[in-house]
Amino acid sequence: MDDRAVCWLALHLLFWGPSAAARRLLGRFPSVTDVFRSAPADLDGLRLPPDAAAGIVSGRALDRAGRELEKIRRKAYTLLTLEDPGYPGYLREIFDPPFVLYCEGDAEALRIPAVAIVGARRPTPYGRAVAEKLAGDLAARGPVIASGLAAGIDSCAHRGALKEGRTVAVLGSGLDVIYPRENRALAREIAGRGAVVTEFPIGTPPLAENFPVRNRIISGLALGLVVVEATWRSGSLITAKLALSQDREVMAVPGSVLSELSVGPNGLIRDGAKLVASWEDVAEALPSPWRENLLAQADAKEENSRASLSRDERRLLSELPVDAALPIDELAERTGLAVSALLALLLGLELKGAVVQHPGKEFQRRM
Repeated sequence: MDDRAVCWLALHLLFWGPSAAARRLLGRFPSVTDVFRSAPADLDGLRLPPDAAAGIVSGRALDRAGRELEKIRRKAYTLLTLEDPGYPGYLREIFDPPFVLYCEGDAEALRIPAVAIVGARRPTPYGRAVAEKLAGDLAARGPVIASGLAAGIDSCAHRGALKEGRTVAVLGSGLDVIYPRENRALAREIAGRGAVVTEFPIGTPPLAENFPVRNRIISGLALGLVVVEATWRSGSLITAKLALSQDREVMAVPGSVLSELSVGPNGLIRDGAKLVASWEDVAEALPSPWRENLLAQADAKEENSRASLSRDERRLLSELPVDAALPIDELAERTGLAVSALLALLLGLELKGAVVQHPGKEFQRRM
């Protein structure tokens, strides 16, 4: 890694996150390497934190960057700096892009146009189904799905995307500190098929104040952002505001006016966000040429899947709601079929991606 990259890492470790002080510093010097050749007098008037100024002049910041770089190498992570050709172009355009990104997986996935899908950590079955279906439908047509690896809607979006394409997870912690812990296996799968990224140094814990900071990266990577279920105080609405400030398209999936989890997306729609009921709605909101490229694709996969259903499968599917999961005994009562016959049909529908099974033998139709 060249000297400029080490200097970018050193600057990042001093000022990671949005920093007016770092912008003032870069504005004074011709390049990032010149920052670390400066004398104390060169920093006068920049109002830098004393520890940061001392770290620059003494060389301690570069030493720390060297140690961090060794950790990155040992773990086989990729480090992308703001000047790196592989740094995601859309993210570079935002007001306060991170100086470096730590990446595990395929860094090329960061350069593919993305759609961000975010939402509640405790969603309804309806929200889960919508997030997974939207993510899968979009990922099958080329875009990467970006989200935050949180429990709930984020996880559903990642899983839906992995069935059909690629996804990027943006962490609020170091790459070696996966949060929540139950998503460690999902993070490994994402790294194998896409990328897990963060701006936080190795070993950084998932502190509450990290997540609003990381949200600007989720929206910054994307052409547009979709909110699926969120309370009025949800972090997803922070991400939506950041997306608007970055001139990204903000979209939302409507929900029941009786549900607290619908307050966020319904409010966004009221205030002008595009209403989303399908992947086509998302495609129509994206800028050219992505909009035209997506809409021009024939939905042959969906048509073939529908044609492959038997009469009994279509009949059973018509009894299953999208917005709730039904227990097997209620399905047996509705259809008049024996439980053994129902389970055989449901297994076939699961394999064809038309039905999702929840704990307790409850079943729900995908969108």
